[in-house]
Amino acid sequence: MKRRILSALALASAMAAVAYAQKVTTDSAPGAQFANYRTYAWTPGTPSPVSITEQRIHQDVNTQLQAKGLAQVDANPDLYVATFVATQTVPQFIASGFGPWWGPGGGFATVQSRPYTQGTLVVDLYDASTKKMVWRGVATSSVSSRPSRNTRRLDRAITRMFERYPPRTASAN
Repeated sequence: MKRRILSALALASAMAAVAYAQKVTTDSAPGAQFANYRTYAWTPGTPSPVSITEQRIHQDVNTQLQAKGLAQVDANPDLYVATFVATQTVPQFIASGFGPWWGPGGGFATVQSRPYTQGTLVVDLYDASTKKMVWRGVATSSVSSRPSRNTRRLDRAITRMFERYPPRTASAN
């Protein structure tokens, strides 16, 4: 009986960790000549509804691009950068109790819905001469009620995105 309870608690904890895990992905256009990109400029996207968060996003992306050797310019860039921020409420179902729920004398359980806010940040890089997207980074994570926690998650997400910029070519793998 004790083992079943511990197993149920371990499973519930693992499910909660998966629900709140940060996911970062990147993609790039085949044939894009990333070695030729030296400068960038910002272009409008979908800003965060919180202006201080939008400022942090721009600061973090600027830091990452400059660390990769790109310089921000006001005119005639090689790349345009746009960011898009979206949030949505996602239901999370949490089961508590013990069981199995079948068989003689089956256990009992309750299921609760605890919605949480999930945030998504998209960073797009466009070739300025062709106006085609050449790189995209996407990060998705839960949004905390604590601004300091959101700042750490945002910093980590942007850092993880740009670890994959410029993308490796097929011949480098």
